[in-house]
Amino acid sequence: MAAALLVLSFAGLYALSRAVQLPMSDIEVYRAEGQAAATGGDLYGFTVTKWALPATYPPFAALLFIPTTWLSLTTLKIACVLVNGAFLALLVHLSGKAAGLRRAAYSAPFVLVATALGLWLEPVFQTLVFGQINLALTCLVLWDLSRPDGARLKGFATGLAAGVKLTPAIFAVYLLITGRVRAAAGALAGFAVSVALGALVLPGASVEFWTRRMFETQRVGKVWIVDNQSLQGLVARLLHTTGPGAWWLVAALVTGVGGLWVARRLYVRRGLDHWGVLATAVTALLVSPISWSHHWVWCVPLLAALGAHARRDPWRWALVAAVAVAFAARSMWAVHHRGTLALHFSWWQQVLAAPYPLLGLALLAALAWWTRPAATGPAAPGARTTARRVPPPRADSLRPTSGADTDRAETDRATTR
Repeated sequence: MAAALLVLSFAGLYALSRAVQLPMSDIEVYRAEGQAAATGGDLYGFTVTKWALPATYPPFAALLFIPTTWLSLTTLKIACVLVNGAFLALLVHLSGKAAGLRRAAYSAPFVLVATALGLWLEPVFQTLVFGQINLALTCLVLWDLSRPDGARLKGFATGLAAGVKLTPAIFAVYLLITGRVRAAAGALAGFAVSVALGALVLPGASVEFWTRRMFETQRVGKVWIVDNQSLQGLVARLLHTTGPGAWWLVAALVTGVGGLWVARRLYVRRGLDHWGVLATAVTALLVSPISWSHHWVWCVPLLAALGAHARRDPWRWALVAAVAVAFAARSMWAVHHRGTLALHFSWWQQVLAAPYPLLGLALLAALAWWTRPAATGPAAPGARTTARRVPPPRADSLRPTSGADTDRAETDRATTR
């Protein structure tokens, strides 16, 4: 039945693609980048599709896109949807595993059902619609950071992800401020390798990108449109201006420092590394100049983490449902936003136009409240403790093997409740 639901979900996606022409424009950009890298063309001098989209990724990403030139465009688009579906299933598995839901993470019915439903979360759906690589990068980072701190080359994969899209570089900062210098150095090494490979194969494009193109945020798109679910987009629409300038810089600085501070407290005071990673991801999405709605695929591990702490509390399950609805509702597309209408929203339209940054800010505030000193009590510097106010994830995979173990497990459950 779970497999049938997944097939039905993909069938619905196919029917929608037949009824409404889905652009998948970004996969055409990736293909053009791969073509330029393979033939020595001008990597940052072309535009493709009717939207005249340019290349915006570092040269290392263009090298990874070379295999996209080996397929016809139609075949490539079909393959992109199927591969993204596989990455979504992998992300569901990694999210459940990282959140402590190991039994669910290794359950095929759970993964299939969650994948079938997850296809219709707006960030995931938009990733498929545009042919984006967000799911792949999120899987890479989450897999890397979920490994034990002593794991070999931990951080290296995160650095490679930053070499494709710069945003994951913030996780190296998270590793550093939580005292994991070795893993932070691994992330730096991975990023350095990506830059070196790009410079070795595409020296001219590398100089052009790292000295000029990476600072041209206008190449990516207009910051004030509803597609942009970052703080800059929110502030621009609130101030009714195309350039929020210093107002956004101040908001981004405060949010960046505050978000990383919360992430560190989650790790140090609570020992909740997974929540620290999520807080860092949300911080990155908020402070990035442009975070398209499909960049928020971190909603999948967020929902898994919330579900792990919900247990049988109906109020907490209501919170999980509310967050899921927020990421599935597509409220930003419900308001009239064509042309410059997004610069003239009323106050209630602002809420509908910016669900993700508002939700991200609320999440960071809630996590700051959970980790307040009054809730956690005194903690030694660098100590990792588990506070009682936030219950631990469900240990579905723990199976006591003796009577004494069973008694201890029942006692632990009673104490937690």
